[in-house]
Amino acid sequence: MAAASCPALLAACLALHLATARGDGCSGFGNLFTEIVENSAHGSLVARLPPPGDAGGGAGLQLCLVGTDAAWFYLDGRSLRLNVSAGRALDREELESPVLMVALTCAEDGSSPVEFRIIVQVLNENDNRPHFQGATVLTHNVSELAPVHSVVFSAQAEDADGDTLMYVIDTASPDARFFRIDLPNSGRVVLARALDFESRRHLEVVVTAVEMNTRERFNASARVRVNVLDGDDQYPQFLPCTPRAPHSPPVCTSPVYTANITEGQLQGGPLSFSPGAVYAEDGDRGLRAAITYSLLAGQESSRFHIDNVTGAITLLRAVESSRQTPEICLSVMASQVNDPSKYAVARALVRVLAPNRHPPRFPRARYRAFVPAAPRRAALLLTFGGQVLALHAHDPDFPEGLNPQVRYTLSHGANQSQQLFQVMPNGLLVAQADQLRPGQSYHLQVLARDEESGETSNTTVELEVLWPGQAAPRDPSEPPPGRGVPAGAVAGGAGALLLLGAVLLLALLALRARRRRRRQQRTADRAALAIEKHPNVSLRWFQPVSGTPQKVRGGGRRVTLL
Repeated sequence: MAAASCPALLAACLALHLATARGDGCSGFGNLFTEIVENSAHGSLVARLPPPGDAGGGAGLQLCLVGTDAAWFYLDGRSLRLNVSAGRALDREELESPVLMVALTCAEDGSSPVEFRIIVQVLNENDNRPHFQGATVLTHNVSELAPVHSVVFSAQAEDADGDTLMYVIDTASPDARFFRIDLPNSGRVVLARALDFESRRHLEVVVTAVEMNTRERFNASARVRVNVLDGDDQYPQFLPCTPRAPHSPPVCTSPVYTANITEGQLQGGPLSFSPGAVYAEDGDRGLRAAITYSLLAGQESSRFHIDNVTGAITLLRAVESSRQTPEICLSVMASQVNDPSKYAVARALVRVLAPNRHPPRFPRARYRAFVPAAPRRAALLLTFGGQVLALHAHDPDFPEGLNPQVRYTLSHGANQSQQLFQVMPNGLLVAQADQLRPGQSYHLQVLARDEESGETSNTTVELEVLWPGQAAPRDPSEPPPGRGVPAGAVAGGAGALLLLGAVLLLALLALRARRRRRRQQRTADRAALAIEKHPNVSLRWFQPVSGTPQKVRGGGRRVTLL
């Protein structure tokens, strides 16, 4: 039915002229309470008005809908219907109030208008899914010192329908074991196990919000990235750091720093240590607390000074004798400036060396060597006459020129010497004979290095590969054997001379041993006589006739023999 215009008094309302025959008029209406589900279609029935009665005149009625919510409805005869459009749906969540109120005015011809109330409650429909505030990927920062079972962050979701939400952690998340939900409907996330910045700096977990009171059980998920912040829970570590175990937490074993000094000498600056300068840093890599250094008290620590900022160690007083004090062990402590209770201790070993006046030197700058090719893997290098070639660098600073700190190496270079040849600690050269071919030649550079002083010397070995079974040639610098004297006679004469020399040497050694025993007997007799005459006088060092100092012991008493 087409809607008619209202009188000027009701021009703002939606009006409908009803021509009723013998109706009850406006007295048949009253206040009305009804409801409708949100998102209902246009024209949906909201309510039916009372039907006309049997009594009454033929006067017509005018019905109008007025009020702020009147635009949501229209009259179709005696039916109240929903008025929506494609761009304007009835969404309960968009309304200021879920209850719509409309005034229905009724006017009869010749009578004043009467107003009635129509109250429409918009029923909720589960048309909204829960969603988390902000982005779908959330970021939270958590200190590694956060206590276990404490709330570290909160993941809150919203549901426009007002549905009750329950929160769960997805157990398939990479780091779900680190967290748990405090209460199912709170969204507060609790730390389930301790964090460690040094082993894991970033964690990821998925939190899901699920509707509890709906049939659909809509849900939403948020990926939470947790940045683990460094806390002051690590002690200083001396570098270089040696991990205690390959797959364990980064706990370092402190290195032993070593340095060399020379007896009777002072260096112009700090000592040079190996494997590097004395240095420590805070184990908390993200904090890098300042470190201070100190020397722990010891017998010889007063000889040294350590810079409390840099850790550089300087010798203050020279060491007089390397024999009496071959080495000094210092204990270096590194502690945090802001927390002295966090510290670490390392050893610094200072070795006292005798003065080094001569570097090691090879007797010759060049050697000739030979090795026959053979199926065996290893063979020694030979020199002229088939003698084994042994290289020894001479150091005049040591008795007989033998420096135990000299190390021999082959220099990296040509002819693949590192793969085919090797120098032993005793100076012998070994070749992989099965890899060599007759007629080949090699030039090997052998380096001798004093590990204490760092001084080096080198020599060259010119190597020729012989045929299998071929003997090494004789030394061309040796004179050829004499022509008039047979080789056998020469050998026999030399053997006789050697035998005679051996006999004379044995006789001389026996004579010296006999004299030494006699002197010792005379010394013992003099000591016994002195003890008898002077029982309270101590026996001390004396100078026997031979000039060699000896110590004579006698029953706990000592006497000086002049």
